[in-house]
Amino acid sequence: MNTLFSYERLASLLANYSVFSDQQPSKPVEPDRLFESLPNVLRSSSGSPGQGDVSTKKTPTNHKLEATVCTPPTLIPPRILPLLHDLAQQMVNAGHQQQLFNIYREVRASVLEQSLRKLGVEKLSKDDVQRMQWEVLEAKIGNWIHFMRIAVKLLFAGEKKICDQIFEGVHSLREQCFADVTANSVAVLLSFGEAIAKSKRSPEKLFVLLDMYELMRELHPEMEATFQGQYCMEMRESSVVLAKRLAQTAQETFGDFEEAVEKDATKTAVLDGTVHPLTSYVINYVKFLFDYQSTLKQLFQEFNEGDADARLTAVTTRIMQALQSNLDGKSKQYKDPALTQLFLMNNIHYIVRSVRRSEAKDFLGDDWVQIHRRIVQQHANQYKRVSWSKILQCLTVQGLSSSSGNQYGSDSGGTSGVSRAMVKERFKTFNIQFEELHQRQSQWTVPDSELRESLRLAVAEVLLPAYRSFIRRFGPLIENGKNPQKYIRFSPEDLERMLAEFFEGKTWSEQKR
Repeated sequence: MNTLFSYERLASLLANYSVFSDQQPSKPVEPDRLFESLPNVLRSSSGSPGQGDVSTKKTPTNHKLEATVCTPPTLIPPRILPLLHDLAQQMVNAGHQQQLFNIYREVRASVLEQSLRKLGVEKLSKDDVQRMQWEVLEAKIGNWIHFMRIAVKLLFAGEKKICDQIFEGVHSLREQCFADVTANSVAVLLSFGEAIAKSKRSPEKLFVLLDMYELMRELHPEMEATFQGQYCMEMRESSVVLAKRLAQTAQETFGDFEEAVEKDATKTAVLDGTVHPLTSYVINYVKFLFDYQSTLKQLFQEFNEGDADARLTAVTTRIMQALQSNLDGKSKQYKDPALTQLFLMNNIHYIVRSVRRSEAKDFLGDDWVQIHRRIVQQHANQYKRVSWSKILQCLTVQGLSSSSGNQYGSDSGGTSGVSRAMVKERFKTFNIQFEELHQRQSQWTVPDSELRESLRLAVAEVLLPAYRSFIRRFGPLIENGKNPQKYIRFSPEDLERMLAEFFEGKTWSEQKR
């Protein structure tokens, strides 16, 4: 057969046959066709390709993904492949390997690159990545993860399959053609990963870096199987290098986070003493980290960091220590020492409660939880002492008579030798101090309802018995005089009702209603 005829026939068949129709010009694979070729376990975490941004929601675990079998789409009708094989063999036998190589590379590389562009793949530099807003970049990373799966599991695998069939028996040309058809597409995809790995580090990037690292580990066996031989060596190595670089950047970002927590110098003050935004941010961050614990352990092993569980425990402990150290510093912003204690109580309680409800508890251990529960109680006790010691002194008999001891109002003994003026002064002082406490601390917040009730009860258990005893003993001295309501402004029931308004985070205008 005439070799010119073989060349033209091969070129015509390659250019004119596609996956859709024997009669249509060769064109890229439609995104929906690729999407349908993915198993459900991969489809569910990615959304439809080419249809807007893809969520970076965490995918199923790696061992499940690695076991997933994908069926590549049909890129050239099966009945045409034997004819293309015969034509390729004729050209090789006639010594026209270079022409064969050129036409095959030109047609198939173009179709592959168009398929990826239609899917949404774009070439982005490190500078392009640096200029992007985080929300935009995060969406693009999610898309990239999806595109990489489609490219490796479907498009590259499909190109490998037809290349093997067309060039069966021509080993060197088969490898070279496949390498040249896919080289640019592989480079474009990996270059985005490299740009992310080399971009400026920030805490929010850790999870997408872990997603990307997880993906490269997942795809590694398929990359090794698809890109075999010396012509594909550079692509295999580039894939391995990207995985290692992502691991390195993720590890450095992890270290940056720990340092950033300790050194966070935001002056955002929570005026009501509630849980600080830094606390909730760090705790949510740590809880999310444990969704990635298998990946993190693999990351630690990548750098030979000993026992992965011990390393994860040590890192989590250090992050918690860094957070507590920072909170201690932030607590010093308060001028009222009682609010300092309330702030620390709220934040440590939030940490303990969150740890108990997460996988972090398995690593930090029961001892850690118990120690920090005691710390919460210590801050509650300190709050009670700082806030209420002074007002409780108003309800002692000390200073009212020469024979009195340093006890809260006692039913024993009478009121002989007690100055009515001194008792009036005590009631006035108590009223002023309690109203000040009520006004101020009703604006403070204890967000956890159980802790809030516990703290109110602890105050009531000290305040109310002392107040009842004081009124019972010294109230008659006032009630028998002029304007008793001026001095005895509150009944024990009034105090109990008003204590129930403490720590509700009410504004001053709400209190006046």
